[in-house]
Amino acid sequence: MTSELTLLVLRLGFLLLLWLFVFAIVYALRSDLFGQRVRKLQPSDAAASAGGNGHAAASKPANSTPSFSATAPAGPVAASAAAVAEPVLAPAFGRGDIATAQTAHRLVITSGAKAGAEFPLGRDEITIGRSSDSAIVIRDDYTSTHHARLMLWNDQWMLQDLDSTNGTFLDGVRVAVPTPIPLNTPVKIGSTTFELRR
Repeated sequence: MTSELTLLVLRLGFLLLLWLFVFAIVYALRSDLFGQRVRKLQPSDAAASAGGNGHAAASKPANSTPSFSATAPAGPVAASAAAVAEPVLAPAFGRGDIATAQTAHRLVITSGAKAGAEFPLGRDEITIGRSSDSAIVIRDDYTSTHHARLMLWNDQWMLQDLDSTNGTFLDGVRVAVPTPIPLNTPVKIGSTTFELRR
């Protein structure tokens, strides 16, 4: 009788543990499944992006100062309600002029599955990752669901890694904190490389 009661308690305990494990997995994946919606960018040819850039920049309102910290966020819900006065920035790379809203007009993918694709730059934040709610979707085994983002800070384009598994690289150096992006400098995410160009 005692052994049957013990067996029943063990079965119920195992079932409870199994359900707790399932709930933990669902909770962990919640941000990936229901991330914030982001406007998707559509690739355009060089002529269309060069011709429509001035109009797009003029028609969009100036972006408010984004809030972010040196610690990379876990998902796309990076812009939290708590504003940060000043970000901790990595020093600018000495390869060239920093890409700004005035000098950088397009994002050009130079290698990877979407090599040759161009995306016009406006003033909106650009998220990059495997998730379908990313502005630029890159599906490969080395790209995280929400991998990185580009944002304007004081009119300069900044690169921020979103706590990705394999990291985000600017000119071969892994990005740990929000970093200014020089023009024509390779940014590597997974197996894809892109540059910000005039």
